[in-house]
Amino acid sequence: MLFVSCTEENVIELEPYNQISENVAFDSKENIILSVNGMYQAAQVGQYNGAGRGYPFGAAYFQQNDMRGEDMVNTAAFYAITYANTWDPSGALNTVYYWIDTYRLVNRANLVIEGVTKAIEKGVISEAEGKDFIGQAMFFRAFSHYELLNFFARPYKFTSDASHLGVPYRLKPSNSVATIDENIKLGRGTVAQNYAQVLSDLDTAENYMTSKTTRSTKNGIVYASKEAAIALKTRVYLSKGDFPKVITEADKLNGKYSLMSDPNAPFANNYGNTESIFSLENSATNNPGVNGALASQYNGRRLIAISPVIWNEGSWLATDKRRGASMVLSVSGVLFSNKYKDTSTLTDASPLLRYAEVLLNRAEAKARLNDPTYLADLNAVRNRSLANPSTEQYTAFATKADAVKAILLERRIEFLAEGLRWNTIHRLQHDDVAPMSGIPQKYKNGANPVAADYKIGIPYVFKTGDVPGLAYSDYRFVWPIPTLETSANPTLAAQQNPGW
Repeated sequence: MLFVSCTEENVIELEPYNQISENVAFDSKENIILSVNGMYQAAQVGQYNGAGRGYPFGAAYFQQNDMRGEDMVNTAAFYAITYANTWDPSGALNTVYYWIDTYRLVNRANLVIEGVTKAIEKGVISEAEGKDFIGQAMFFRAFSHYELLNFFARPYKFTSDASHLGVPYRLKPSNSVATIDENIKLGRGTVAQNYAQVLSDLDTAENYMTSKTTRSTKNGIVYASKEAAIALKTRVYLSKGDFPKVITEADKLNGKYSLMSDPNAPFANNYGNTESIFSLENSATNNPGVNGALASQYNGRRLIAISPVIWNEGSWLATDKRRGASMVLSVSGVLFSNKYKDTSTLTDASPLLRYAEVLLNRAEAKARLNDPTYLADLNAVRNRSLANPSTEQYTAFATKADAVKAILLERRIEFLAEGLRWNTIHRLQHDDVAPMSGIPQKYKNGANPVAADYKIGIPYVFKTGDVPGLAYSDYRFVWPIPTLETSANPTLAAQQNPGW
């Protein structure tokens, strides 16, 4: 584990945690800040066979989630296993490190929670400042476990009471023989228990963290604010199917954020726009490099392309600004996302929570509850991309299902290349309004799409060689717990996902 230091602009390595006394790490406000910044570095960079790759919330988060869905195409070998559903418990390193680095972040968060709590008791730091840091750690702890649930467990409604297995929810840092042994032997909680703890952590984070209006930053979105915890709760409650709570949480952000007038604006100005709720900073001196930076993977190296599956979707208007050159890069007719623009110094932020998502989460919740005011939120996101909003905006839908499906399509378009597609696929399995069954069929793996296959308004017809869909009943719908974990933990070995 590495503790790292940073100015508010940049993160740099300090020294290995196992070379620092934990008492020293939290014996002054300055050292506490170093420890908190180390937690952010763990969220941003992660490790992959000794190299930074952007696990769990840097570039790898976006890529893994996009590659599980059908709207982006894997053009090389990086995420072929995820894209083609061919992983295994030991050799699929992308999935193995998703587990390793996410729990590494959890441990960093737990170290901060315990260390800062003791520092408050000793008078090293004020209660208000200390609680702000603890809240940030709880935010990351909740976000990490929620993300693991989306890959290693079935959706919330798989059983009527969510009593099926989730993931081990680690609440203690591995900083002693006793806690290391306890964490190694910890088994999986139920999905219901996991969600309850995620939401409890986020409630505490909201109460403890400083608001964005008083958060001090210099050159970017460095620390999460209480609004980030609120925004994430709208996503979690949507996955849970608690639609009134989605609305309650979203309403807390009324007046705090606003959409930019142009859909490209949040990406043209990562750090100074009005709709970014939480993004991880990258800078010219601190980022995961060409193998882990968004601009490198999606743009410069073009390892992930836009799929004809979504590009040809008939309900996506041809004149939509999100099809324009500011947001889509065309290379010999093959289309790539241009959301991440700095291919030179790789400074694009990792956009984890945007206000557009909160609005669409609330729109979907309202539509499912037959609240007609959902249209205001849906059109707020969609209209800024339309050539003629007065004539092209939505006015009404014949059924609830039609409304929800329109919102779900808007999510696919708005968050293309932002790593949100898998979250939607996961939660919609056997949904009662807009059901999905398994993972959709995908464009062929391992090469750039054929330029001629991009035909606006003409649905893509799958061909021989394309990636087949995967049934929800297939054991591969959920990832296997890595062998390195089950080998060390007999409890988890007995709780391995069926089929693995």
